Amino acid sequence: MKNFRDYMFKSYGRFDYTPQDCFNFHESIASEVVPILNDLSLERKQQLKVSDLRPWDKAVDPLGREPLKAFENGNDLTEKSIESFKRLDPFLGQCLSIMKEMGHLDLESRKGKAPGGYNYPLSEIGVPFIFMNATSTMRDMTTIMHEGGHAIHNFLTKDLSLADFKSPPMEVAELASMSMELISMDTWDIFFPDAEDLKRAKREQLEDIIETLPWVATIDQFQHGLYEKPDHTSEERTQLWNKVLARFSDSVTDWSGLEANRDTLWQKQLHLYEVPFYYIEYGMAQLGAHSVVA
Repeated sequence: MKNFRDYMFKSYGRFDYTPQDCFNFHESIASEVVPILNDLSLERKQQLKVSDLRPWDKAVDPLGREPLKAFENGNDLTEKSIESFKRLDPFLGQCLSIMKEMGHLDLESRKGKAPGGYNYPLSEIGVPFIFMNATSTMRDMTTIMHEGGHAIHNFLTKDLSLADFKSPPMEVAELASMSMELISMDTWDIFFPDAEDLKRAKREQLEDIIETLPWVATIDQFQHGLYEKPDHTSEERTQLWNKVLARFSDSVTDWSGLEANRDTLWQKQLHLYEVPFYYIEYGMAQLGAHSVVA
């Protein structure tokens, strides 16, 4: 192979799209999504009434409102999630109910519990297990919607005769979960009975999607650049990162004085270390999720 990227594409069995297809996807995100990102950042700057929009300004509510609270505790989250899924389709609610009865929903946050959230398939019995740390935030609510989508996918494939058939290709591994995040929005009034809170929750979810796509393109293009030139120096790597980051970031946020933080921002994405060239799939799945609900 000419480089590690080409090796990984072959290793992953990617015979239906090429690096050029990835570059085309990057270009689409840069031309269609980044301008919206700019508009949102400018709106946030105006709402906060600040002369310069700093990175930490992205982490607050621009109108100074309290964080959205979607549920009281793990049990409340479980019951509301079951009702949400049941409203969409009785079968979906039944899946979560079965997991609850079998003790396969470990949602409560507790001392010493590992961070994170995931759905773990159990191929032999066909009923998966969901692990997370619920603390009543909206993010926790969307996490159970996301992992619940994975769980439904496991239920739908549990009767397939070959275990290999139960695992989808990585390009669509996140399709069921991301689709459920959007499909479930029709029942979010269960979590947010107040009309204004419901509207705010839906907007935050859609804004998160708009922010996700440019970040997916950033990480993916950065990987291509790294491995196309394997003898790069650390200085060249930093230059590459900043060039790619600038392409997919809004032009409103001021990073002055925080250059060292920006230079190493890529290190927060563990995929670069643990599963190289597995990240653009999140962008593919997000587009697929939009197609499902369109």
